[in-house]
Amino acid sequence: MSSAWRAIEVERVRDGQRSRAEDRAATEAPLAIRLHGQPFVITMRTPGADRDLAAGFLLSEQVVRGADEIAGMAQADDESAIDVTLRGEAVGRLEARLAERRHVTASSACGVCGRQTLDALDTPAPPLTATWTLPATAISRLPEQLRSQQSVFDQTGGLHAAGVFGLDGTLLASAEDVGRHNAVDKVIGHLVLRAALPLSSQVLCVSGRASFELVQKAIFAGIPMLVAVSAPSTLAIDLAHRHGLTLAGFVRGAAFNLYTHPHRVA
Repeated sequence: MSSAWRAIEVERVRDGQRSRAEDRAATEAPLAIRLHGQPFVITMRTPGADRDLAAGFLLSEQVVRGADEIAGMAQADDESAIDVTLRGEAVGRLEARLAERRHVTASSACGVCGRQTLDALDTPAPPLTATWTLPATAISRLPEQLRSQQSVFDQTGGLHAAGVFGLDGTLLASAEDVGRHNAVDKVIGHLVLRAALPLSSQVLCVSGRASFELVQKAIFAGIPMLVAVSAPSTLAIDLAHRHGLTLAGFVRGAAFNLYTHPHRVA
């Protein structure tokens, strides 16, 4: 099994003095996701939870809408590729998605690579109508709870994290990856494969900024609230507003900003 980090030698410079030392770097490696043996995408990711990553990615691409549309997954022995077999309506839906994409290599910073038109960025999903509320104090605790799960970040300082929480603050799933969108795909995909969708009574928390693609992934999973340690983009705010998602940013300690649908925060 591939490691999420690798020991490397570095030269450290401190106060003008140089010394040899050992450091640890986060692993970044390609994963080919294939559908029925045919190439679909190559994504750069941190090895680990690759089946979760594939399931979450296919949900965000709207190829699948639940675990019942995934007939099987087989991963290559060297972990460089994973082949997914679809069933049901997903088989026909795949053709439409292939027409909207071109086969590319997606970097660890790319969540929407491969789309050929702006129309392909549209988010055809019903609005999020959850009526529950969450205390502000509970939201403030989420980043710290997520940070406690970042064991590879402790080793390398080079990974993003995502976690899905229940309304009682229970961490249901968490993941780390060099790509923020991969971390979200892994954590949502973990729950997809356990037939837990829709996640209408859950909160998604991310360790960095809230971009358009992260908001989109939350919407497709049915998650009504996204909590981010850093800032959202204008496109993320607009998308969250249109689809009824509560978007919290700059969540640090007891302070945070609510950008959209603040009625879910008590």
